[in-house]
Amino acid sequence: MTSLAHTAIAAAAQSQTAEPFTRGAVGGVRTTLKIEAAAILTASLVAYGRTEFGWLWFAVLFLAPDLSMLGYFAGRRIGAVCYNLAHSYATPLLLGGIGIAAHVPAALPLMLIWTAHIAFDRLLGYGLKYATAFGDTHLGRVGKA
Repeated sequence: MTSLAHTAIAAAAQSQTAEPFTRGAVGGVRTTLKIEAAAILTASLVAYGRTEFGWLWFAVLFLAPDLSMLGYFAGRRIGAVCYNLAHSYATPLLLGGIGIAAHVPAALPLMLIWTAHIAFDRLLGYGLKYATAFGDTHLGRVGKA
């Protein structure tokens, strides 16, 4: 093998063993992820505006997913699981799908508030958490080291 191939293999091995928040997995796609979050936030706001749920409910419930941070009182691992469940797009989409299937009219506006919150967080750089520390996210390190 050439030394270039050895270097590439060593770099790949290094990236697999490095700490999740120092790996640099986001790197050059950070801008793309922020554009994606802005698009989801915009779509959520436009769609929510077409519901009859009212903007007061939006304001009241917008920060509700952050209550998941209370899980950190039970430790970093449980805190990260709670936070990630509340800050993964899969959870509100599941709520919306079940609500639509079960004919629960409030499910769609709640899903849109929730997805708007997640997208807003991602625009601010807050990603899904690793159990190593609250500031270790899939988007990189947040806060002081």
